Amino acid sequence: MGESVAGRLFSVLDAFEDGGPAALRLTDIAARTGLPAPTALRLVRELVAWGGLERGADGRYRLGLRLRMLGAAAPCPRGLLDAALPELRALAARTGGHADLAVRTAPSADGILCLVSGDRLPPHATAYGKVLLAVPPAVLPRHTRHTVGSPGVLARQLAGIRTAGLAVCAEEFRLGEVSVAAPVRGPAGTLAALGVTVPTGVPLDRVTAAVRAAAARVRPPEPPPYPSP
Repeated sequence: MGESVAGRLFSVLDAFEDGGPAALRLTDIAARTGLPAPTALRLVRELVAWGGLERGADGRYRLGLRLRMLGAAAPCPRGLLDAALPELRALAARTGGHADLAVRTAPSADGILCLVSGDRLPPHATAYGKVLLAVPPAVLPRHTRHTVGSPGVLARQLAGIRTAGLAVCAEEFRLGEVSVAAPVRGPAGTLAALGVTVPTGVPLDRVTAAVRAAAARVRPPEPPPYPSP
């Protein structure tokens, strides 16, 4: 018996969650799923109509807003966000920047999802991503002239960030912006990155101190107990 329609839809979504690029052409989706191009096109169109995928002006497809909203509503991210919201509000008020909480989109994926804004960020070019990265991604796209393009340089940065417990990215993702982030830790390690984005030129001493303090004060919710057999 062939794969179910639901299974084929899931395979299309899985094509975006294996560490590859965040945007794929239809031919890429067909190749990654093993589906015939007409079948892939039909499923992609259904997902676009539902909001699970978005088609960009360049013809490439990206994960859609509806999936981001569902992901942010999942118990683990939702609970983390609820726990962090008071600190995020205070951090934004203190620094005048945009405060956010970011998580990995999946253990095997390189994307970073911001739970407040819903933005997906490149992991190698933002402070949030550098807090959450274990090793450099295979591909380091350049977003500005300041983006780190060498895996060796990025690996040294990540080691320093793990030691310091803080990441600072100056104009690596967007010109005119500096992001600062620190890890939110639980019993099993780093769960999220809490940080703020401020305009270039803002004195960073108070910003870095405020980010460190805010991340340290977040208490992740306890996971629900497993039901008794």
